[in-house]
Amino acid sequence: MNSTFSLQDWMQSRQQRIESALDQRLVDGNQQASAQLLEAMRYSTLNGGKRLRALLVYAAGEALGADLEALDAPASSVEMIHAYSLVHDDMPIMDDDDLRRGRPTCHKAYDDATALLVGDALQTLAFETLCDECLTPLQQSQMVKTLAQRSGLLGMAGGQAIDLESVGKELDLSSLQAMHELKTGALIRASVRLGALASTNIDDVSLAKLDRYASCIGLAFQVQDDVLDVIADTATLGKTQGA
Repeated sequence: MNSTFSLQDWMQSRQQRIESALDQRLVDGNQQASAQLLEAMRYSTLNGGKRLRALLVYAAGEALGADLEALDAPASSVEMIHAYSLVHDDMPIMDDDDLRRGRPTCHKAYDDATALLVGDALQTLAFETLCDECLTPLQQSQMVKTLAQRSGLLGMAGGQAIDLESVGKELDLSSLQAMHELKTGALIRASVRLGALASTNIDDVSLAKLDRYASCIGLAFQVQDDVLDVIADTATLGKTQGA
């Protein structure tokens, strides 16, 4: 008898897996790193959250028959990029937030300089993580290019810049959608593509279909996040309401 698939059980299993994978990668094997910087990196990364991006990596990869071991690296890397972006977004020079997931933000728990370095270190570690022996050289290069493109000028960072430039201005629908597609959607698109690239059973047509799916998910996620920012309270959000 075939067992019934439970999405909740699958999500819980993969969330536990990504927590373990991140925990294993956020260590100092040579005992040479700054203890405070490493502690702050762990504080900012291993602090719960939905792990949506990692779940999308696993979902896309598993749908195409990829091994779980090959998915751990891209799932970890995209979570590191996401964590770094939140640390920098929360700083006084950006959104100036005091709370993240119900705890003091990194610059509040430590200081501004440490938070800046946490983001820098997580970003570089994300790309180092993609150089995993479970992935072929071709997969590594494709994944590095994907993550770099969708977290940089034409992705997450570019979208954040547009967001900052738009403060106090009214955006029309197309401009708002374009900003969301970069600020939030680009990294979600990267997550799905990274999972697909971990498979040996992928082609350009399937990649294009998955990218369209991911674009829709990314836009829907940001719209929901914006609505919750207005109607939910700080305790529910885990961050300052209305920020």
